[in-house]
Amino acid sequence: MHVADYVWYITVGVLLALLTFDVFIIGRRPHEPTTRESATAIAFYVGLAVVFGLGVWVFSGGEYAGQFFAGWLTEYSLSVDNLFIFLIIMSRFAVPRKYQQTALLIGIILALVFRGIFIAVGAAAINQFSWVFYLFGAFLVYTAIHLASQGENDDDDYKENAVIRFAKKRLNATDEYNGVKLTVIKNGKRLVTPMAIVIIALGTTDLLFALDSIPAIYGLTQEPFLVFTANVFALMGLRQLYFLLGDLLKRLIYLSIGLSVVLAFIGVKLVLHAMHVNELPFINGGHHIEWAPEIPIWFSLGFIIITLGITTVASLAKSRNTVTKEPVQDVVPEPEESDANKA
Repeated sequence: MHVADYVWYITVGVLLALLTFDVFIIGRRPHEPTTRESATAIAFYVGLAVVFGLGVWVFSGGEYAGQFFAGWLTEYSLSVDNLFIFLIIMSRFAVPRKYQQTALLIGIILALVFRGIFIAVGAAAINQFSWVFYLFGAFLVYTAIHLASQGENDDDDYKENAVIRFAKKRLNATDEYNGVKLTVIKNGKRLVTPMAIVIIALGTTDLLFALDSIPAIYGLTQEPFLVFTANVFALMGLRQLYFLLGDLLKRLIYLSIGLSVVLAFIGVKLVLHAMHVNELPFINGGHHIEWAPEIPIWFSLGFIIITLGITTVASLAKSRNTVTKEPVQDVVPEPEESDANKA
């Protein structure tokens, strides 16, 4: 796929302009977005991604468009799973609702930075070493097994990492929020606010999720332009999605299981691709393995859509049945005292 330099500049410029506008608005007016505001923003960003994918189809063909849509759907699903962890973080640190949007925005910016770094590193590694596909594939299969072993999504899935524990233990911190500020001066000493710890938690979580998402996208396309745009579009509108879905995120109890199936599929796809470009001397004498099947992108896209669709329907059905079957405790009124007892 040939992408002219000016197309790169225009694409990156437009996306950065959208992000800058978002930062400017949120930075000046931290608030909890309304349902209408959230729905409008999500519709805009999803529509923008669809239009971009159709543009890829027109100018570069259906193969590359299919790669973009498959990568975007996979990254979007991983980002939604990331939102579930964000929800737990906000709850545990008791972040006021009107400040959560700012925290989420900073978390998403950090995610963009980390993914940008990993995209560049991954592209350089793939260009130099074809055996990297074996590593990516094995890592995704391992991640899939780990996700599947966790079962349904719940609050116990989140464990504070070493960076968060160090920050909470070593940094001079106050228990009170001071708007969206990260530090505050009290009695002549500068203290970090709980918002700073929240940002650290979101940032380290983003870093861990980037380790999963980049091998996954490279399993669907090796075009850096598509890898970058799929990741950016997957992160756009996540703040609004967080507030629009709210507790519905907790009802996607099978999301991790569905993602484990998708990641395992992409991992196998990567290993098969690695066999086709094999250069390792101890595997087939360093020659390509011709009998290994190549999985076409249309099959990958269909598999991802069907898997995520089944996961969503099953999650909502299970959570609805759980709520419906939850026993209601009858309140039995205490018997009134008889006149004799009152006397």
